[in-house]
Amino acid sequence: MSTPTRSSTVTVARPPRWDNRRRAEAADNTSTELEPEQAATPVVDKVNLAEKLALFSEHWSPRVVGDLNGQQVKLVKLQGPFIWHHHESEDELFLVLQGHLRMEFRERTVDVKPGEFIIVPHGVEHRPVAEEEVHVLLFEPASTLNTGNVRGERTVEQLQRL
Repeated sequence: MSTPTRSSTVTVARPPRWDNRRRAEAADNTSTELEPEQAATPVVDKVNLAEKLALFSEHWSPRVVGDLNGQQVKLVKLQGPFIWHHHESEDELFLVLQGHLRMEFRERTVDVKPGEFIIVPHGVEHRPVAEEEVHVLLFEPASTLNTGNVRGERTVEQLQRL
């Protein structure tokens, strides 16, 4: 059998922007001796969700752990009922990592267990409820306000980055 011939030009997709802080640090540490193409290459690394979750204990206060094409990857710990709300323009993905999430809608309830996710379309009124602490990964547009169309004591205007 012969080995397939490969093209000399390889197209590489742009890596996700998982941590702007590391990219900035990498840019600051770039030597002037590097070629311009090398200097512009962002640092790519993995994110350990358990380590990131261990960095905070507050409930209903999402933390940004990555950015991807105008979307943010967030981690949040939930406990108790949240507020009824909806998002005018943004869909939300809730991926349960640990615990049991009950997503309430006006017409029904959906139970979401570890390893399962639910997507709440924009405009749909919902209320997440966690009888015991639940760890959730959120994937949603960067413009998404955690309380949607409702502002109150649980509204987080400026999200922390981990």
